[in-house]
Amino acid sequence: MDTVKQCFAIILKENKEQSRQAARKVRKLLYSSARFDTDTYTVLKNLVHDAPEKYKKIADDWRQENFVVAVSVIYFLHDREARPDFLFPWLFQLLQHQSGVIRYAAVRMLSHELGPLTVHIRCPGHISAQFRKLEPEQADAILFALFMNLNEILVGVWKPSFKKYKHIDSLPVGPYKSTQMVLARLTELCGREYIDHFL
Repeated sequence: MDTVKQCFAIILKENKEQSRQAARKVRKLLYSSARFDTDTYTVLKNLVHDAPEKYKKIADDWRQENFVVAVSVIYFLHDREARPDFLFPWLFQLLQHQSGVIRYAAVRMLSHELGPLTVHIRCPGHISAQFRKLEPEQADAILFALFMNLNEILVGVWKPSFKKYKHIDSLPVGPYKSTQMVLARLTELCGREYIDHFL
């Protein structure tokens, strides 16, 4: 397991313990002192880009968890310039997964995107280093779509028993809480006044 690509091959093909270890090794490799060349970054971008299709083919729950955890580590390397929201449909699916490990990885990945997408709101006139070609109007459209999709998920997983909870932290673990976590981060970064325009 000397490369991230090798780790992903093990995650997808080897036994449960080897797959688990490979998923954890991805973080160690990525944050080690070793330098990555351009080809390595291209491989990592391709792994993220192909993740939804590869995920569909995974039958084992434990293998799905290992795969999503590993993708969440390298997720920030995806090609933002083309379509910063291209993985959102997959992440919305993951937010509703029965596994808390997978839901939490989806929360982390979605939350990671919010900073660069909201920089024009928090710092007017500043251009995001990650989304240089993204106009504020495009970012607004992505944020609106994100807001609508998150609320659609909330409606789908709502239970009357959630009424008694006043804080997100006190909600029972599940898709509703995970989705609320992303929505809360979106509201925090955009501000209440900006979010109220969506309503």
